[in-house]
Amino acid sequence: MARFDDVKATFWDDSDYGVQPPLTQEAIRQAERELAVRLPSALLDLLRVQNGGQVATEWDAFATSRPTSWSEDHVLFTELMGIGRREGMMSLLDTPYLIKEWQMPSPIVLISGDGHCWTGLDYRVCGPEGEPSVTWFDNDFNTELVLADDLRSFIENLTSSTVFDEGPGGDVVPPERQQE
Repeated sequence: MARFDDVKATFWDDSDYGVQPPLTQEAIRQAERELAVRLPSALLDLLRVQNGGQVATEWDAFATSRPTSWSEDHVLFTELMGIGRREGMMSLLDTPYLIKEWQMPSPIVLISGDGHCWTGLDYRVCGPEGEPSVTWFDNDFNTELVLADDLRSFIENLTSSTVFDEGPGGDVVPPERQQE
C-alpha cells in the first residue's frame, strides 16, 4: 500500500483529456451545493493538483475481493472526473443527470465510469456530511461492490493494471457472463 502523498505526486497522466479548468474554492462550494454533499478532502487534494483527467498507468486499477463483470480480481480506474463544465467532458457535476439516466441509487457522486460501470462516492450510509465509501456499480448486472471505506484508502490501494494476469486472449470472463 502506498502513502496518499506519494500517490498524489504521480497520480495524473500527461494527457489533457478530461481535464477541467483549475479548481477554485468557489467551484468547490458550488459543486457541494449542487451535489448536496461534502466532498472528501482526499478528492479535493487530487483535484487541486489537476482538476480531473486520466490516471497514470501506475495507479489505474484496484484489486477486488470478488469477481466483477470487468475481471476476476480487479476493476479499472483510468480516469477521475473533475469539477467543471468544460464542453465535451464529463464532470462530477453530471452526477445527478447520470444517476437518473442509469437509474442508480442516491446519494452517490460518480467519480469515474462509462455508463455500464461506475466508481462512486457512496453517501447512503454516512450521510451528506460524512466520509463516503468508494463503491463499484455495475448497471448491466445491477450489482455493487464496496471497494474501500473511504477515498484516501481507495487511492492508497490503487496499483497498475499490468500486475493482473488477464490470461490468454485478454479479458477474464466472470462466471455470470460465461453463459451469454
